[in-house]
Amino acid sequence: MKPIVQISLDLTNIDEALETAALAMRAGVDWLEAGTPLILAEGLHGVRKLREAFPGIPIVADLKTMDGGYLEAEMMAKAGATHVVVMARAHAETVKCVVKAGRDFGVKVMGDNMICSDMVEGAKFLEDLGCDYVIHHIGYDERRGIAAAGHRMPSPLDQLREVVSAVNIPVQAVGGLSLEQAIKCPQYGAPLVVLGAPLTIDADSFKTADGNLEASLRMICEAIHAQETVLPQKA
Repeated sequence: MKPIVQISLDLTNIDEALETAALAMRAGVDWLEAGTPLILAEGLHGVRKLREAFPGIPIVADLKTMDGGYLEAEMMAKAGATHVVVMARAHAETVKCVVKAGRDFGVKVMGDNMICSDMVEGAKFLEDLGCDYVIHHIGYDERRGIAAAGHRMPSPLDQLREVVSAVNIPVQAVGGLSLEQAIKCPQYGAPLVVLGAPLTIDADSFKTADGNLEASLRMICEAIHAQETVLPQKA
């Protein structure tokens, strides 16, 4: 699978999200994500606005579904989402409901293994229940809390190759990655690269002389798209 660049619109205002999405699409981003903050702030309205503005572009609705799976997936599909997110820590029946809704309404299901006691087994669990993608995810609060306690902050890269080798569906790594680390995800076998927004481009190699954010993002997209996904040996 060729690398795909996804921008997470972790914004709380639909106008700002639309402006950022337009910049990202001009720069070469492939997928748009209605991040959890945007969904909380704007709900189905926000997803509909993204769909109206960007017809034909994949839109991920980061619902982090834990219950009521079928209805949540159905609502987002009808609003224009092409991908929805369900959590591995949800009950198996919830994951099954989201997968069924995905099939009924033509959307893909991304399963998120955040806070699984065994991240690799969590990824396998999601694949076994029919998810189309795995999101290998270390949560914001988890990372910050562990670091505040004086311990090394965990990273999705710690087990990324192991997760990729354990499943036969595409994997995405999320959670505290630096820009350089995100760009390298295809080298770990994870072709779905997420860039967060609001965008902070602080890598010297991707800064432009005039501070042009769109041009910098274009350079990042080109660096990701130029790679081949390197798959590790399967477990």
